[in-house]
Amino acid sequence: MDDHSLFRESLSRLLEAEPEFSIAGTCATVAEALEALRRGPVDVVLLDYDLGDEQGTVLLDEAKRLGLMTRILMVTAGLSDTGTLRAFESGSAGVFLKHSPPAQLVEAIHKVARGEMWLDSRAVQSLVTGASARAEEQHAGDALTVRERAVLKAVFEGLTNKEIGARLELSESSVKAVLQQLFDKTGVRTRSQLVRIALEKHSQDWLRD
Repeated sequence: MDDHSLFRESLSRLLEAEPEFSIAGTCATVAEALEALRRGPVDVVLLDYDLGDEQGTVLLDEAKRLGLMTRILMVTAGLSDTGTLRAFESGSAGVFLKHSPPAQLVEAIHKVARGEMWLDSRAVQSLVTGASARAEEQHAGDALTVRERAVLKAVFEGLTNKEIGARLELSESSVKAVLQQLFDKTGVRTRSQLVRIALEKHSQDWLRD
């Protein structure tokens, strides 16, 4: 499951060449993935963390809530330390980085399908750092940085990531990184949830000039 069609198709062709693998389907959104999982059992789901306006952990939460028996391996270009911690807390069976060798992905899928966890040294370090950062945040309060407040205000205006980047002179990937920081700080997974919690609990601080 990935919101980039080129990556989905390329990965599908790669894995179809493996004699022990059968591709159950490809999806771009959480809704599509849930529909596919309801149609029949799937041993392993490869799930990107960043799905544009939603996070992959939404699928982890929904699959758990609906009792869908499948193992989920995050396949992502990168995660923050807090994001890695949240993924595992939500039930991910591992985190695989997209720049790793294809043969290693095959190994990771086999391992996850056997009921094991996929943990490389980078993921372990991220888990440790993420747990430490969470403990520190509990003492640091809910303050946002100047950049986080600027991105949040732009989200309120309904701007896309590209439009936010143009306004703030940031790359689109930098905007996504700031949004992830906002998601991590608030414990939400979508833009609409972010807007709601900011309005309900933090409007006097987060939305000030």
